[in-house]
Amino acid sequence: MTAQPVSLNELGAPMDAPQPSIDPLLALTAKGMDEVNAVILSRMQSDIPLIPQLAGHLISSGGKRLRPMLTVAAAELVGYTGGAQYALAAAVEFIHTATLLHDDVVDGSDLRRGKAAANIIYGNPATVLVGDYLFSRSFELMVEAGSLRVLDILSRASSIIAEGEVDQLTAQRKIETSEEHYLSIIAAKTAALFAAACRISAVVAGRSAAEEQALDDYGRYLGVAFQLVDDAIDYDSEAAEMGKGKGDDFRDGKMTLPVILAYAAGNEEEQQFWRDAIAGFRAEDEDLAEAIAIIARHGTVEATRQRAADYAQKAIDALSIFPAGEMRSALEEAALFSVARRY
Repeated sequence: MTAQPVSLNELGAPMDAPQPSIDPLLALTAKGMDEVNAVILSRMQSDIPLIPQLAGHLISSGGKRLRPMLTVAAAELVGYTGGAQYALAAAVEFIHTATLLHDDVVDGSDLRRGKAAANIIYGNPATVLVGDYLFSRSFELMVEAGSLRVLDILSRASSIIAEGEVDQLTAQRKIETSEEHYLSIIAAKTAALFAAACRISAVVAGRSAAEEQALDDYGRYLGVAFQLVDDAIDYDSEAAEMGKGKGDDFRDGKMTLPVILAYAAGNEEEQQFWRDAIAGFRAEDEDLAEAIAIIARHGTVEATRQRAADYAQKAIDALSIFPAGEMRSALEEAALFSVARRY
């Protein structure tokens, strides 16, 4: 099915129209997420006090746990009630948390979700090792599910995420990074876990290959849309703070889509600014302000959101294989929310 582009005006206007919300998904998965949270609390414990202390610093820092929520939601969508989805959702959260811990060390981040990053408080060695611990815990939970296919899907997703992070690292400070290359990076480092989180519920439920693929597609397209909007918000002067260091991507020389599009559309003076900035020679607050001004001039935040809207529509289309109902509607609205959000 060919997705029809979602208009950003439709997402944001009229001004008095109800805005897309993740609240329906939160409400429908609340009971299941209580089960997931119990597994998370149990499995991040250790006789080594630093491990639960450091892991808990990030796990309790206010994230909505969207990825494990998708596992719970997908299980309900396909009518699965066996209970394995809770342990698998916890495994998904541990994989995600481990990658965040490692990312903050690689990026030298000061903030994560508005709080001091774990590496700032506990140091890089402890942060890396606790990330490794959470990866190990996630694989224990996968094995306990008793499904080789689930183990294959999540372990493959873990390796793809790592490849995406390495690819992003090697693309850092390279002004020639193309839109196609950028999309391949976020498909790996972000969308792969979204896709796996959704697909594994269909696997443990024994559903058809078509339903497995539909959930995989939904998660993958949603993950791309989610990351595109994250990258747009980083350069949106009107957007709320996301709780990470403002301008981190700019100062780190990351070629995200708003920058790629602004560089392509810029005049020679603007392109020289981007060459200097991405190389690390323009990294002060006034340089960030100029970057935001150039991006605003060329409308590349809006262009990035429009591409995200197209992916969100593809995610919605992927769900058409399932009967209409509350959970399907909530997942569809979550896709719209991923684009409309300002944080």
